Amino acid sequence: MTLDPGMTIEDSHPTLEESHSFNRHALAYIQHAAEHGLYEIRGLGAKRSLPTFDDLVFLTASLSRYPLEGYRERCLTKTVLGTRHAKKPVELDIPITIAGMSFGALSAHSKEAIGRAATAVGTSTTTGDGGMTPEERQASKTLVYQCLPSRYGFNPDDLRQADAIELVIGQGAKPGGGGMLLGQKISQRVAEMRTLPPGIDQRSACRHPDWTGPDDLAIKILELREITDWQVPVYVKMGASRVRNDVKLAVKSGADVVVIDGMQGGTAATQQVFIEHAGIPTLAALRQAVEALEEMKLVGEVQLVISGGIRTGADVAKALAMGADAVALGQGVLMALGCNADYYLQDDRRIDATGDYHRLGTAPGFCHHCHTGQCPVGITTQDPLLETRLTPEDGARRLRNYLNVLTLELTTLARACGKSNVHHLEREDLVALTIEAAAMAKLPLAGTDWIPGIA
Repeated sequence: MTLDPGMTIEDSHPTLEESHSFNRHALAYIQHAAEHGLYEIRGLGAKRSLPTFDDLVFLTASLSRYPLEGYRERCLTKTVLGTRHAKKPVELDIPITIAGMSFGALSAHSKEAIGRAATAVGTSTTTGDGGMTPEERQASKTLVYQCLPSRYGFNPDDLRQADAIELVIGQGAKPGGGGMLLGQKISQRVAEMRTLPPGIDQRSACRHPDWTGPDDLAIKILELREITDWQVPVYVKMGASRVRNDVKLAVKSGADVVVIDGMQGGTAATQQVFIEHAGIPTLAALRQAVEALEEMKLVGEVQLVISGGIRTGADVAKALAMGADAVALGQGVLMALGCNADYYLQDDRRIDATGDYHRLGTAPGFCHHCHTGQCPVGITTQDPLLETRLTPEDGARRLRNYLNVLTLELTTLARACGKSNVHHLEREDLVALTIEAAAMAKLPLAGTDWIPGIA
């Protein structure tokens, strides 16, 4: 067939159009599966469009509400977690915490940078799978020690050094699935900490060996309290799926703090089918978690931390207004460190990294190759040369700036709503812009009193 000048195939065949079900992405998936017989593994979080905090807006003060003057009136951000049973609850300057990301998934420089930044702004960071490094403990004033199904790197002596314990039932990126660390990231040091052979893929269990239900979990929580003399809080972290029941069972088992991770949460490596097709969005998960605590009449006694795709101070403010006591950041932290940037710093000079992205078959802004260990900016790697592309000092400076900006945005919105404390933000301050977000968050659609699903 010959086309006239300027014509396209679509012009000559007006009915030629891409199938919605078998579009180019579905075809590429099928052809890759047929060619290789392997499922895709990648890092970071879901790429599909989902309702988010962007679908909510604040009803800030005008005549019917009185705003606070930003330069003259304070807006408090102090946050206390773990008041239910712990002798020493976690006291933070801000309600923005750092989620668990392991040494192994991240480089030692990254973990140290995160600890330094968290300390500088007065918040906590979390160990992640694989145990605690001395650099991380030294850099972090407030450190949460994770206990995961794998037990990799679990050390009772390290546990006693922690300021809180987080029992991880699941992650938002892979609820119901276990951890994964591919062999190219299992260096000699990582292997020794996890009692694994170096260079061999690690796939950890999807559930804890110590329990099959909440009764066993209650026993495990008591064991952890005894080993720490009831000093520190015990968090229970879950990927968002059957949130209302999961929260109630965690609280019944004795949790001081419940952490819910929505499906926008990230990971170092897992099957793409988990990332895109398991769990529920953070917006819906938060509302269900708050309702569970309300039904148990434990709001304020058991604290709620929400995570999964939180990026801005506005996201933080909206999460608090919906009922969270604090938020946890993961992917946002990596981006602040330089993830997906087109350069890295060396002797205060910007070094172009686009060639390294291209060698991975990607580009800055599109990279999700955390699992490969070939991070062009030195964040998610165990390669000694690549690791030098991020210094703890520069990473801490960037992350500190980011956390400070989030806090400023949070307090700006709180003052505009007339609040002298960010924890005074409330659901009445919010409305939704879409029917989907209104239904998930159980907030009125903007300009109406209508909450979808409620008469």
